[in-house]
Amino acid sequence: MSDYLVRATAADAQVRAFAVTARDTVETARAAHDTSPVMTAALGRLLCAGAMMGSMMKGEADILTLQVQGDGPAGGLTVTADSKGRVKGYAVNPQVILPPNSQGKLDVGGAVGTGTLRVIKDLGLKEPYVGQTRLQTGEIAEDLTYYFAASEQVPSSVGLGVLMEKNNTVKQAGGFIVQLMPFAEEKVIEKLEANLSRIHSVTKLLEDGNSPEQILGILLEGMDMEILSDMPVEFYCNCSRERVAKALYSIGKKEMDEMIRDGEPIEVKCHFCNTAYQFSVEDLIQIRQLQE
Repeated sequence: MSDYLVRATAADAQVRAFAVTARDTVETARAAHDTSPVMTAALGRLLCAGAMMGSMMKGEADILTLQVQGDGPAGGLTVTADSKGRVKGYAVNPQVILPPNSQGKLDVGGAVGTGTLRVIKDLGLKEPYVGQTRLQTGEIAEDLTYYFAASEQVPSSVGLGVLMEKNNTVKQAGGFIVQLMPFAEEKVIEKLEANLSRIHSVTKLLEDGNSPEQILGILLEGMDMEILSDMPVEFYCNCSRERVAKALYSIGKKEMDEMIRDGEPIEVKCHFCNTAYQFSVEDLIQIRQLQE
């Protein structure tokens, strides 16, 4: 499989870790939304995080949603993921252009700005779990690291990266999440911190040819790592003409009557994958009749 994630534990389950490679997934999102390089990086990082965090959920029907709302030109990002490695997402303003940041890299933090990160877990209960924290940098990885510590009380290290080709397609995309369990011993914490201090860039790890297993091997070196499982990762949207028709059915009768009176076909685009669905006036009339 080209895009996939790996789950592992180390140090007698005192550490759990996830790593993903997702070039094709992020490229699919870039092509669907025609994102600029900085927005490809922003959305791509969130897609990689969503895939790994989705795999943490247990239920077949569980859904994770990550929402980044900032005051930068990006406007906001939304990604949803399930427990099977399927993710989708979109940016409010996909074609933001910004100069590189002070390190000469894509300025994701500048595109996002200051604001909030929301993590919504729909676990099939009456109400979904919602955690919200302030954005720390807008660079996504640091914001998720802070979220795990502040909202879930799980000390974590999150690394995410997207590298672009000169023609603005995606060259590399991936990331990792490493978390300490509550019973982690001090010597384990120190060893993990030492390993993490040697990691400078996720994209460098990927460019050097490291697989998710090898990335975890570097992060968890000397800690008796055990690979638990792997799963494919893909950009997947479950939209359909039938689902869009149901959405039209749910709007008010007055709004439907106005669309019919206009006498023009309408086009409805899916936010997540940008697929366009056409509905003729006759289609609208049929949907309107079902509302009676």
